[in-house]
Amino acid sequence: MAKTDKPVALVTGASSGIGEDIAGRLLKAGHEVYAGARRVERMAGIEKAGGRTFALDVTVDQSMVDAVAMIKERSGRLDVLVNAAGYGQYGALEDVPLDEARKQMETNLFGLARLVQLCLPIMRSHRSGRIINISSIGGKFALPLGGWYHASKFALEGYSDALRNEVRQFGINVVVIEPGGIASEWESIAADAAKRVSGLGPYAGMVEKFSRMQGRKAPPPSVVSDMVMKALGPRRPAIRYSGGLAARPLLFLRRHLSDRMFDRLTMLAFR
Repeated sequence: MAKTDKPVALVTGASSGIGEDIAGRLLKAGHEVYAGARRVERMAGIEKAGGRTFALDVTVDQSMVDAVAMIKERSGRLDVLVNAAGYGQYGALEDVPLDEARKQMETNLFGLARLVQLCLPIMRSHRSGRIINISSIGGKFALPLGGWYHASKFALEGYSDALRNEVRQFGINVVVIEPGGIASEWESIAADAAKRVSGLGPYAGMVEKFSRMQGRKAPPPSVVSDMVMKALGPRRPAIRYSGGLAARPLLFLRRHLSDRMFDRLTMLAFR
């Protein structure tokens, strides 16, 4: 039996950027929010606003098992799962160690999938729920140096499509959010990874160009939170929402240009 009348939400990656902003917006909208991240000390603001924060590592199975068990015990229900944990492992595919590639897939895809497995029985028991996967416009096209990041997001797009049609019979909606550029730590983490892995080798020129692309004036994380709140509103939400720096123009071009034409456009940025 449910132990709260409020809708209950679990947000991963809530210690900064997009995840942190989403957790705050859900609290303002009247949700009971469970905010998980590895850096618990950085979620004091969420705690102060009334959220419940806890250590969560989506690459550690027991961490996820314990988190979902806690939510079930304390609240008895789960209405919203926002999978916002993730990062960008950048560097030339020739250079990125496969251990780091596996970590990228574990964080951005397999950890997310495991958490979904753990949360679905609770949602099915109430025959309702929303699973919101934070993907990227980088799940629709790939740029140099981001091969493993793009692979994780391409996979997430396909995973989400299959999941959506499996769970709709239980009253559960699956929504994909595809941000473009957003002001967050993501850019600096990706640029630093590219420099560390490929900054001194044959791909150094590309790394330099990529580094110069970062720091463009991107909109705040609230752009993504707005899309999440839109996805929670209607009985039948859109399957995908996109927004952020250059998101819609780039998705339009990818949809309408041939592969070779899009390659040419891509490489213009790396000249």
